Amino acid sequence: MQIVGELINASRKKIRNEIKEKNYDAIVQVARDQHEHGADFIDVNAGIFVGQEADYVKWLVQTVQENVDTPCCIDTPDPAVLEEAVKVHKGTPMLNSISLEKDRYEKMLPMVSGKDMRVIALCMSDEGMPYTKDDRMKIASKLINNLVQKNVPLDNIYVDPLVQPIGSGDRFGVEFLNTIEALNREFEGVHTICGLSNISYGIPKRKFANQTFMIMAITKGLDSAILNPLDKRMMASITAAETLMGKDPFCEKYVTAYRESAFEF
Repeated sequence: MQIVGELINASRKKIRNEIKEKNYDAIVQVARDQHEHGADFIDVNAGIFVGQEADYVKWLVQTVQENVDTPCCIDTPDPAVLEEAVKVHKGTPMLNSISLEKDRYEKMLPMVSGKDMRVIALCMSDEGMPYTKDDRMKIASKLINNLVQKNVPLDNIYVDPLVQPIGSGDRFGVEFLNTIEALNREFEGVHTICGLSNISYGIPKRKFANQTFMIMAITKGLDSAILNPLDKRMMASITAAETLMGKDPFCEKYVTAYRESAFEF
C-alpha cells in the first residue's frame, strides 16, 4: 500500500494558520511525523488561499523536501498552480489531479505527456459526478488510454474512482469497490487511489467505518490511499489486510509492525 499523508492541507484550521504564517518549523514537524509513520508521499494543499495558492504551494514543497526524503503529492485543481509547483519539486512528484473536465484536461495533459510524473486520474467529467461502476469505468478508460497514448507509463497512473459518502446513497460503497475490482481486472499495472475518509462523512464513528472500508477496498485491489498515517489503528488495519491477502511474504511486515508496537492503540 502506498500512503499519501494528508495532513498538510489548508482546509484543516490549524494547518491553515501555519501555512498562512509560513511557520517553517510547524510544517516540518507535520511532514516528519507522517514520513516516520509510513507516508510514501506528502500531500501539500493550499487551495483556500485564492490568488496566493501558487506561492504557498511552492513554499510547502520546498519546506517539505528540505527536511524529508519523500516526494510530494501536489494537490490542487488548478493546472497553473501545479505547473509552478513542479518547477521547484526535486525528483518525481505526484500530481493531484487530471480529469475529463475539459479545461483541466486540456491544460494538464501537456504537463504530464512524456514526463516522469505520477498522476492521479480523477473519475470526473463535465457531465458531473459518476455514481455507478459503469460511469466510473467509462471515464477511467478514456483517461488511462489517453495518458498512455501520451507516453505516460501505466505505473505512473493512479486512478481515483471517487469515494462518495455512504450517508448520501447506500450503493456508493459497493459501486466504488466494484470499480476498484474492475480496474485491476481490465488495466493490469495501473494503480488505484482514493481519499477514503469521504465514505463516512455525516455518520457516527467515522474512524471505525473508514478502517472497515479500507480493509474491504484492499480485498478488491486498492493499492494506494490518501489518509492520516498517524492513525495507528488504520495503519494496523492496512498491514493486517495486506498480510491476509498474500501481499506480505512470510508475514514480515506484520511481524515487524507487532515488534514495533504498531498494534497497540
